[in-house]
Amino acid sequence: MIQEFLQRPLAVFDIESTGLNRKTDRIIDLAILRIHPGGAQDAHTFRVNPECPIPPESTTVHGITDEDVKDAPTFREVAPKVAEILDPCDFSGFNVLRYDTPLLLAEFERVGTPFSMETRRILDAQRIFHIKEPRDLSAALQFYCGEEHLGAHGAMDDVLATVQVLEAQFERYDDLPRNMEELDALCNPRDPSWADEEGKIKWQSNELVINFGQQQGQKLRDLVMNNPGYLQWILKKDFPDDTKDLVRDALNDRYPDPPAR
Repeated sequence: MIQEFLQRPLAVFDIESTGLNRKTDRIIDLAILRIHPGGAQDAHTFRVNPECPIPPESTTVHGITDEDVKDAPTFREVAPKVAEILDPCDFSGFNVLRYDTPLLLAEFERVGTPFSMETRRILDAQRIFHIKEPRDLSAALQFYCGEEHLGAHGAMDDVLATVQVLEAQFERYDDLPRNMEELDALCNPRDPSWADEEGKIKWQSNELVINFGQQQGQKLRDLVMNNPGYLQWILKKDFPDDTKDLVRDALNDRYPDPPAR
């Protein structure tokens, strides 16, 4: 079916990675299925050494450990082949617009492999799902409560409809958590390695490390000793308050305890 409307190969791909940050986390598994206009298909898989530890919480999701990747090539080594496979293709996947594509492009940029998205078209199965099966409040009220949302977009009407939907969800789904901590974790998933809310600084091997920019991967403790000017720059720029608090404390030789494993 899909091949009937293709003008060039479609690369359907999926990535497993070290975490959820699309700009700074690393690829450890990449699968690509190329579907050609005539219907032929070819599959390619790449197991990649991310050159950094895989957090245990990520291993829990995809089952890939440091031992599994220790002898695998780095992305720098496989990047030319990956680019060659993808070069003539449009892209497809599930959530490929918001996650897989930005992560892949960040990896190409990090290793200096030229790769352009110009003229490349994207078919995202998740986006179609959300377009064809609306996920707004009116749709939720109809699905869970069998009611039309007659007061849609009036603030209090929306509030009352939301309460109806929530109550119906708890009645329908016995496995939903019954405490706010677990509900927050379900609705607002956050990489457990992040030391601040946006993941600008994260825990790695019980050390705080910078998780963005040119100093990515550098220990906060080492920067205090060798490049305090960089940390002072962070304090002067528009970074979140909790990020600045960690930097300010480090400059004053105060460090939080690493998270319990």
